[in-house]
Amino acid sequence: MFNKNSLIVFLIFLAVFDVFVWQKIIFGKSGDKSEIYFLDVGQGDSQLVVLPGNVKILIDGGPNNKVVKELDYILGSTERYIDLVVMSHPQYDHFAGLIDVLNRYKAGIFIYNGREGEILAFRDLKDVLSERGVPLIALVGGDKIRYQNSKLEIISPSEELLKSKELNDTSLVMKLESNGLKALFTGDIGIKVENYLLKNFDIDADVLKVAHHGSKFSSSELFLEEATPEISVIEVGKNNYGHPTEKALSNLLAVGSKIFRTDVDGTVKLSVSDGEILIFKKK
Repeated sequence: MFNKNSLIVFLIFLAVFDVFVWQKIIFGKSGDKSEIYFLDVGQGDSQLVVLPGNVKILIDGGPNNKVVKELDYILGSTERYIDLVVMSHPQYDHFAGLIDVLNRYKAGIFIYNGREGEILAFRDLKDVLSERGVPLIALVGGDKIRYQNSKLEIISPSEELLKSKELNDTSLVMKLESNGLKALFTGDIGIKVENYLLKNFDIDADVLKVAHHGSKFSSSELFLEEATPEISVIEVGKNNYGHPTEKALSNLLAVGSKIFRTDVDGTVKLSVSDGEILIFKKK
């Protein structure tokens, strides 16, 4: 496992290498835009962030290999490298698809919160990371990743939340700032963590990855009134949980947020340049 002091040095090398190699073989893409893809992986979470310079960050991988099909569609047949793979927390609908991703793509670093999964599939994930020689690094609230003018700040979990028996409370919550955009990635956090964030951080965001697939345990009125997202994306598929709930949807509408859902809209792409957001839907 890398220590945190090594991360910045590694990322500088990684970014330079990535730009040198991939910009020579990728064509038809602007290098000065930031892109966020909310991938349609069914009842699960997966987001792909592409920073200026074609630096790629994959956050979660959904519950199955559907994530690989989405990545192949977006990245094409020649790209086989992802700079950072991030697991928000070790629950099946967030990490299982990463096993297929790591078998198909080379990853620079694997980032997680340090908590071990409680199901057998997590052992398979650790095995493939070991077999592929991917370095693991544990990050928690207060850690930051910078690349040029882009910043990814970890704002949760705290050391105390990381000890919670409820794995959802341990989700890595990340705030991205890039090209004038502020986006908040919330994993499966509930109201307890939302209240912690309200008290300790600036959570104002243009774009919100809605927590826990729009469950009744997240997206409280107070949290959304402070975040005031212009765009909210719910990653959800066919399920028996009632996701997204009417309460979550009404709370989002109450703050004037435009709502997208992967079960209705398919993969949602946001393209950002100088604070201007263009939205594309796959369906």
